[in-house]
Amino acid sequence: MSVAPDQLADAATPRGGLAPVSMPRGRRGPELALLGFAVAIMAFAYASAGFGLNGHVPSGLLTYVVGFGVLVLAAHLAVRWLAPYADPLMLPLAAVLNGLGIVMIYRLQESGRGSNSGFVITTLTAHAALTQLIYTAVGIAAFIAVLALVREPRVLQRYTYTLGTIGLILLAIPALLPDSHSAVNGAKAWIIFGSFSVEPGEFAKILLAIFFAGYLVNKRDVLSLAGRRILGIDLPRGRDMGPVLVVWAVSLLMLVFESDIGTSALFFGLFLAMLYVATQRTSWLLIGILLFLFGTEVTRVLFAHVGERFTIWLHPFTNGNQYGQLAQGLEGMAFGGLFGTGLGQGEPFRVPLVQSDFIITAFGEELGLTGLMAMLLIFALIVQRGLRASIAVRDPFAKLLAGGLSFALALQLFIIVGGVTQLIPLTGITTPFLSQGGSSLIASWIVIALLMRVSDTARKPAPQPIQDEGLTQVVRAG
Repeated sequence: MSVAPDQLADAATPRGGLAPVSMPRGRRGPELALLGFAVAIMAFAYASAGFGLNGHVPSGLLTYVVGFGVLVLAAHLAVRWLAPYADPLMLPLAAVLNGLGIVMIYRLQESGRGSNSGFVITTLTAHAALTQLIYTAVGIAAFIAVLALVREPRVLQRYTYTLGTIGLILLAIPALLPDSHSAVNGAKAWIIFGSFSVEPGEFAKILLAIFFAGYLVNKRDVLSLAGRRILGIDLPRGRDMGPVLVVWAVSLLMLVFESDIGTSALFFGLFLAMLYVATQRTSWLLIGILLFLFGTEVTRVLFAHVGERFTIWLHPFTNGNQYGQLAQGLEGMAFGGLFGTGLGQGEPFRVPLVQSDFIITAFGEELGLTGLMAMLLIFALIVQRGLRASIAVRDPFAKLLAGGLSFALALQLFIIVGGVTQLIPLTGITTPFLSQGGSSLIASWIVIALLMRVSDTARKPAPQPIQDEGLTQVVRAG
């Protein structure tokens, strides 16, 4: 049956309506509910720490909980506006860790003050928790700024070499400064001028991840070419070894001149993982691992500060190390047992620098193995969601960037947790979201913003054609 012209005209009238195809929603409602749960966890932990320390609810509970709640609500509203299809779990998971970090710093700052027994941690002021809340505000502001400025991940690809150069400069600055302006506990990893201090390596790893992603997208076809086949493994061509050798040399220079073992291992491991993802060549992994082991052994023999780390790792309770960080951290976690002593009821203040490098041992002592494993599971979920976004997105640059940032987060956590549990030699590196300090916290929020931007790009539905409902009805009637 044919359709009359007047019927066709009626179909185009407002009564028929031109309606767009329904689009899937971004699940921002569940995200908001989970953020409320994250704030509740922070409030309960803060109150529990106050009861453990003083036997009553701390006076600043409302200030910290409301302040933290307002900050995460601002982050949620920004995501709802700027990245509506982003993964709904990343922001709540990061908020839980950030909130627990503030609670632990509050608990540590109160050690030895007022009616609390124990040692005063001289490196923590009486307002350290408030300072950490301010750093949280700066971190969430950076999170919102990244979402606002980076509307598509591939925009960053245009600045591949510019960002890579800035990242290398940030890594090199501490080595060029005198010890009085760069060294903390033997590691030249800071820029210090008066009361101002920043750890440039935390931001350099993000810039270098962007650089590695852009470089490998352009060069992956060349780097994927096979050379000789030995023992069933296709080795790369000798002429293609240059990038790996350059990155390996830079990581060794960092180790020698800055005594920063953690950042050196993170830098080289990040490049190696992204190279493997880009080329799918197992030979690159084998070559990288062999280079890393060779460089580690050479620096251990030639440089005393590296060899000392290995000595403490192998013999934490001997050779005068029985009162060192590693030994005391291990004793604290053993004392916590399976369920911990309870927040505010242990003695984590006995471990030097427990608020930064060894904050994992504080959680292990007061929350026990159960609580510590729950926190590690939260980290694992963030990494899993980041890798899921990497797999789902189609853009090769965004895929490599999300995979690299996710691996960097996992590797950083492995380095610090492995070090304090004597699995690997101890390195001075922070725990994302938990350790005291602004550089690590701000950089961690930037990483979450980039991962959520990639996730939003991957989950965003393709533009749909407009359907004429009236015309459809007329045709169906005919």
